[in-house]
Amino acid sequence: MFIPLHDANALKYIRVQYVTIGLIAINVAVWAFAAVAPEMVGELAALGLGYIPAVISDHAYLDPDLVLVPESATYVTYSFVHLDVWHLASNMVFLWVFGDNVEDALGHFRFLIFYLLCAAAGAVLHGVIAPGSEGPLIGASGAISGIVAAYFLLHPRVRLWVLVLFRIPLPLPAFIPLALWLVQQFAMLALDLDGMISWGAHVGGIMAGAILVIFMRRKGVPLFDRKVILPKAVETRTGVPQIMPAKS
Repeated sequence: MFIPLHDANALKYIRVQYVTIGLIAINVAVWAFAAVAPEMVGELAALGLGYIPAVISDHAYLDPDLVLVPESATYVTYSFVHLDVWHLASNMVFLWVFGDNVEDALGHFRFLIFYLLCAAAGAVLHGVIAPGSEGPLIGASGAISGIVAAYFLLHPRVRLWVLVLFRIPLPLPAFIPLALWLVQQFAMLALDLDGMISWGAHVGGIMAGAILVIFMRRKGVPLFDRKVILPKAVETRTGVPQIMPAKS
């Protein structure tokens, strides 16, 4: 539907979003390792680190030679494995644009816990919807969906630059594209249960993110910004403000 480019939302409590940067680095590193390794290694990583509902529910068993981490750890490890570069890039763009401000609102450590809990919630709902699925769930979408939900509750009126239909850049109040994106996830869950994308993982992350941000945000951090935050205004020679995009 849209690709976020950047927002005009300066950090208020932290100087550097190093947890967000670290998470991106880990995701990229895992993908890069699988990409340069023999093709079988990537498949083994998906099976060994991915969340497999049928294995968790004891409807199926994974060959011991394929097990890389304990079953309970796959509620989180799956979120660091991606299918291809586009799968990775789409998730990391959302994490880069929205993650820093959510990290700012929660603090570094709580943001890391928030991220992992949203990932786990995505796996849980995916497993509830498809308990007999023997295919591994992979990708950071559950965690990213939680971040989007948190950002929506924290900064709905921030000016967000998005790329619509992969070609049209538009500056919009964040609540417009984010609300449409959130509604789309629930709609697709209802309409496309058997698709290749786990909409259940998206919705699980959204629900967790919306709840957790209420309790995990710093004391004094408000929900639903009351002030519209615009991109930096640069006075032109005529004295008329010219709106310029600012990177997040």
